[in-house]
Amino acid sequence: MNKTTAIGKKSLGFKSIGTVNGLTKVAILSVLAFLIMFIELPIFFLPGFLQIDFSDLPALIGGLALGPAAGIMIELIKNFLHFITKTTTGGVGEFANFLIGIALIIPASISYQKYRTKKGAMTGIVIGIVSMGIVGALANYYMLLPFYAKVMPLEQIIAWSSAANASIVDMKTLVLYGVVPFNLIKGIMVTILTGFLYKKLSPILKMR
Repeated sequence: MNKTTAIGKKSLGFKSIGTVNGLTKVAILSVLAFLIMFIELPIFFLPGFLQIDFSDLPALIGGLALGPAAGIMIELIKNFLHFITKTTTGGVGEFANFLIGIALIIPASISYQKYRTKKGAMTGIVIGIVSMGIVGALANYYMLLPFYAKVMPLEQIIAWSSAANASIVDMKTLVLYGVVPFNLIKGIMVTILTGFLYKKLSPILKMR
């Protein structure tokens, strides 16, 4: 293995989850993320089915402390647990949640692992929040909304959404004025909470 490959693996955090200690931390954070997933908060000016949960918080903290691989694994386990216990979408919602979650975690944790500075973390987080908005829009437009349209007529979904936001008149405006703001707000709130908790938790997570 050459030096560049070794550095790359180190920055991605494979080493940190390749031990019993690392896997234990990932498992604890995954279960915590799964439990948090059941707590959902509505946003009054967005459609009622868009409710914020903070289950990406343990994954983001894990990604920053242990590397991107840990954050991705936490997101994967969290959504798998939700899939086998409570899915209402046959896995479509969990897959979309996974994609949106790692869209935030990968840029944030890679940037922090590379630079190890507050500026590096903030740069990665900003990129991650923007990525979260984009991936969330695509996941909803091409996966979630078509799925829900099979269960409930799309016109009814639009009417329900329009009651919360009159600018929503079709599927595109639902994504633009509902889904995108929702994911941007969620990303901002998760990163703010991470900022409060990370310094207190990171010494424990980094302890060998």
